[in-house]
Parts: sequence; C-alpha cells; structure tokens
Amino acid sequence: MDSIAAAIAAYTSFMWGLPLVILLVGGGFFFMVHSRLRHFRYFSHSFALLRGKYDDPSDSVSGDISHYRSLATALAGTMGLGNITGVAVAITIGGPGAVFWMWVTAIVGISTKFYTASLAIMYRGRDDEGKLQGGPMYVIREGLGRKWLPLAWLFAIAGMVGTLPIFQVNQLVQILRDVIAIPAGLATPEEHFSFDLSAGILLAVIMFSIVVGKVKRVSAVAGKMVPSMVIFYFLITGVLLASHVTEIPAMFLLILTDAFSGEAVAGGVLGAVILIGVQRGAFSNEAGIGTESLAHGAAKTNEPTREGLVAMIGPIADTLIVCTCTAMALLVTGVWEGDAVGVTMTTQAYEQVFPGFGAYLLLIMVIVLSTTTILTYWYYGSKCMGFLFGVSKEKYYMYAYMALITAGAVVSLDMVINLLDGMYATMAIPTMVSTLLLAPKVKQVASAYFARIDAGEFDRDKQSTETETTAQDC
Repeated sequence: MDSIAAAIAAYTSFMWGLPLVILLVGGGFFFMVHSRLRHFRYFSHSFALLRGKYDDPSDSVSGDISHYRSLATALAGTMGLGNITGVAVAITIGGPGAVFWMWVTAIVGISTKFYTASLAIMYRGRDDEGKLQGGPMYVIREGLGRKWLPLAWLFAIAGMVGTLPIFQVNQLVQILRDVIAIPAGLATPEEHFSFDLSAGILLAVIMFSIVVGKVKRVSAVAGKMVPSMVIFYFLITGVLLASHVTEIPAMFLLILTDAFSGEAVAGGVLGAVILIGVQRGAFSNEAGIGTESLAHGAAKTNEPTREGLVAMIGPIADTLIVCTCTAMALLVTGVWEGDAVGVTMTTQAYEQVFPGFGAYLLLIMVIVLSTTTILTYWYYGSKCMGFLFGVSKEKYYMYAYMALITAGAVVSLDMVINLLDGMYATMAIPTMVSTLLLAPKVKQVASAYFARIDAGEFDRDKQSTETETTAQDC
C-alpha cells in the first residue's frame, strides 16, 4: 500500500508542475483577453436565464434540464467539501497566501467556464444509443474531429477516476466520527474502522436509491438542496465573522502578503504557495478541468452562449464567495495555526464561536454538500464510462461507484487527495487544449448572440410569446 501511495504522489507531483499551472491560469487569462471581457457585461442576462425568463420548453430544443438545474448540478459538484475541507488543506499546506491564488484561479476561471460551457452546447454529440450528450470528450470528437479521439479517451479515463467519491466520503465520515461517534462511545480516535465501514455502507445504500433516477433526479435534488445550504452557510459564517470583525482586515492583509512570500507555512517557497492555491482552486471551482461541462452540456437550450453565461456564475459563487468565507473563518479564529487538518480544522473554528453545537451546524452542511457532490460525480463518471464503453455499460460504473463509497470511508486522506489531484490534472490537459483550439468558434457565436441581446431581440420574442398566450386564453 505504501508503494502505491508513493507512486500516486509522484505522479501527482509530476502532473502539477509549472506547465499545468501555466495552462490553467495562463489559458484562463488568454480567454479573458480573447473575449475582451465582453461576457462580463451580461451578468444581468445570466441571472435572467437562471430565473427561466428565456426558457423554451418546446421539443425543438435539445437538452434534459433547465439552465438553473444545470448550474445547480455543476455547483453541487464544485460547492462541496472543496469549499470546506479543501480550503483548510490549502491553508495547512500552503499558508494563508494560497487563498489568494485560489482567487486568481476563480477570476480567470470565469472566462474559462464561459468558453468550456459554451462549447459543451455547441459540440454536443450522440452516444451509441443516439442520445445527445455534452462534455469535453464530445467537444473534442465533434469539434476537433476523430483524429483527436485519443485526447477524448484520456479525459474520459481520468474522469472516471477523478470523480470517484472517496474524498467526499472520507471527510463526511471523519466529521461524523468526530462529532457523533467518538462522543457517543461508538469509536475512539485510535479504533474507528468498524464505524467508518458501517457509515460507508449506509451512505452507499442511500446514494444508490437516488442515482437510479439519473440526471433528472440528481439535478432535482441538487436544485433544492444546494441553494438552501449556501444560505445556511452564509448565515452561520456571517455570525462567526461578525464576532471577529476587527480581525478581518488583518487577515486579508495576511493573505495578500503571504501570497508573494510563502513565509507563513510554506517556508518561504513561493512556488509551493502558488501551486497549492491553484490546485485547491481547481478542485474547488473545476474551471478548466472539464467536469462541469458534463452538467452544462445537458442544459435544455440551442444557444451555446446562454449556457456559457450561466456557467460563469459558478466560480464567483463557489470560490470568490464561499471559499473566502471559509478561509476567513479559519484565519480569524486562529485554528489554522493548530495541528488539526481537513474538516476537523473547520469544525474547530465553528465550535469556537458556537460552543456545544458549532460542530453540529457544520455537520449539517457537510452532510448535504458532500452527498450532492457524490451524486453529481456519479453522473460525471457514468457519462465518461458511457463514452468509452457504451451507455449499456454505465450500470457497471454505478455498482463500482457504490462499492468505492464504502472504500472511501476507510482510506487515508493523503492518498485520496493525491489520487484525485492527479486525475484532475490529467483531465485539465484535454479540456484546456480543446478549448484553446476552439476558442475562435466560441467568440464568433458569442459575438452574434450579444448583438441580438443589444438589439432587444429576445425581449421582443418574449413579449410576442406572452401576447399570443394571453390571446389564446381569452
């Protein structure tokens, strides 16, 4: 087992070198320049799309779920333990400065998401059963041609592994153990294998009952649970930050200064701070990784730019808002300077402000967000499986996925993080390469769509439809 863990760590270290950082951050910066930030001017249109203002329920429109549910599904995959545990890991390893580089990935990730989600609609392809599907592997096949298929296969293989639920399950079981099992005498800090295994089996059964409904049921669950949990998280974090309001400016300054020194934790190694920040930022918002395109590719629309505008909200909500809240909670309470790691560190922060029940408040968050992420990741992985081996084989991925939920409850956190980081890095290569090559197509389609917005075309169409409906009712 030690040799396997060492091999995984070596692979991850190799993949997350300077070239990949340049590809993700530099690629995102290229999209910002290439687009001239034009998509930033249409945030109001993005929220109108989320409200369903321009939804077309007719059968002539391809896709399975609404814009809102596509974003909710994508956020269910990104807005989970990466926002709670991932931030804690980033600060533990890279210091407070790593948070700054998470912000950088989010800012450039807005443009990256706009491009990748637009392509997910623009180049949907049919699976072996003739149904339209979206995602980087279809973008590569349909947009670049079959000679690029090895790149699509690379994404799909890495996607099946990178979306395994082991990190979410591992951290969910850890907080269940810390908050419930150990105080109740069901486990001890040294002896907890039986509890972990039992919790993993129970979680697998619950998840199985939901995933049999596929994307429509997953999106429905995500659409209801994610927004409510985000609001809940804002409320409890707002109370925490309010109790340490005088320390907030100093912590922001610490983030900024440490981002260019790395002295707080990383021993003055600036490269380590940047690397950890980009890694955790990518794990948090998945901009440039490509997994979220699998959700956005299922949106019910024939307008690629619309889904791009919806998708770019993701990094803002996920990293710039939620991850920042978590980071400030860890910093102002001082728990980041202790010995705790992962979700245990975050638990300590909330327990400090809400003694006796802070851990239970966070537990609610972790249960909901980790389970919605597990559901979404199953959908991502099954789509990758279907692309490689056919839709009929997706059921085998579901069985393997449920088994690995149980395994994730008992494996080591370090091995889990290294494995998933390695696969995320692998997925980023085909996603970013294909997006860079097809960027002119996105710009062309987006320019035409923005011209139609500016001309008021969609508002006129909406008014015309409403008038016709009123006349029919009369």
